[in-house]
Amino acid sequence: MNDYHAIHITITPPSEDAADIVAAILAPEGYESFVPDETPGSGLTAYIRAEDFNDEALAAALADFPLPGFTLAHTSEFIEGRDWNSEWEKNYFQPIVVADKCVIHSSFHTDIPKCLYDITIDPKMAFGTGHHATTSLIIEQLLRLDLEGKAVTDMGTGTGILAILAAMRGASPVSAVEIDPAAEINAEENVVSNGHPEIDVRLGDASLLPGLPKADIFIANINRNIITGDLPAYAANLKADGTMLLSGFYEHDIPVVLAAAIPLGLTEEGHTVKGDNWTCLRLTKKA
Repeated sequence: MNDYHAIHITITPPSEDAADIVAAILAPEGYESFVPDETPGSGLTAYIRAEDFNDEALAAALADFPLPGFTLAHTSEFIEGRDWNSEWEKNYFQPIVVADKCVIHSSFHTDIPKCLYDITIDPKMAFGTGHHATTSLIIEQLLRLDLEGKAVTDMGTGTGILAILAAMRGASPVSAVEIDPAAEINAEENVVSNGHPEIDVRLGDASLLPGLPKADIFIANINRNIITGDLPAYAANLKADGTMLLSGFYEHDIPVVLAAAIPLGLTEEGHTVKGDNWTCLRLTKKA
């Protein structure tokens, strides 16, 4: 079982943009997942394996925070290794039904609603169970789109849940990219357990995209700053007249994302909103 450090970072004054930047700074340092505070922008908790934690490296990374006028404070908590699936069962992950068509549950659940699409996810420490508004927003879009025979790329796949649903709805080929090694292993396990081993799960970042099939549907559920930085690579992977689904940010962030998207030939087709103004932005690429 893996031991972890949970690093809680307080941001003063609160800023959702600042929280996104903190996550973007820490992700390359080996931090696997980020849980925002209930008050948007006030802080977040970052998780890293105990063997990868270095307090001096953390302090140096936070010292490089680029925005003026903010104070970052952090505390660290050691979390002893445990059965993470059991923890999810007891505290977090309960079966969820999206749009009355897709049920998402773990292998330990027994009372499962019947739906057209049944997805089993054992999340371990990888996030993406369908409970977060951004995941369910994209699931709703995938349930509306015609995916039969369509090539799909899922960037930042996490547990693999979106790639799995795409394959269940007839998409082929399906490529899934994940930067975190533990999450990538978890995604590989989940695609096999759901009967879709043909999904091509890759460990890496947007630099892998030129080697993947061009997508009819491109999905990225990450955060605003990573998305805007990597949009040129995303657009290059998308076929003409293809659809791009972007989430991991708020409705008021849409103008920032569009400012990066429009010069790449991407235009807004609409967006949906859920929860605390989380959004899914739907773009198309001009022929």
